[in-house]
Amino acid sequence: MAGFARASGGDLIASRSPMPVHQAVLTVFTEGPGTYEFTDRVMVELRRSGLTRGVINIFCRHTSCSLVIFENADPSARADLEAWMDRQVPAGDPHFTHTAEGPDDMPAHIKMVLTRTTESVPFADGRLLLGTWQGVFLWEHRSGREQRSVVVTVLGE
Repeated sequence: MAGFARASGGDLIASRSPMPVHQAVLTVFTEGPGTYEFTDRVMVELRRSGLTRGVINIFCRHTSCSLVIFENADPSARADLEAWMDRQVPAGDPHFTHTAEGPDDMPAHIKMVLTRTTESVPFADGRLLLGTWQGVFLWEHRSGREQRSVVVTVLGE
């Protein structure tokens, strides 16, 4: 087993050799609410890492957008998801007091909390092990143009 050794009692212990890590920060530009696929850019970082087997961690550094792994073949699936979320957390809800940046401010924060800021994807033979119709998306919850920062960390061998 690479990276592990057997202790005298037979327990596995981590070896002293560090696991290879490749890390990059990607910028995703958005043009308002919606899902923005960037699977191809994650693949570029996987190739740049030179690793063939492991896991990729993708982390979004914001509180008003999120990450999803979702259907990438039919855009109507994403449109339906976005419309459903907008019905659950509508902009301009009079109950919100956190509106310093506009009527979509608090709804964007809630949508981020209800989804995720981190996704993990395993890879083998130098390719992501996503399903046939899966893609990695940044889900923008704000109405303006944004420049989003996403950290991609590739761990493996």
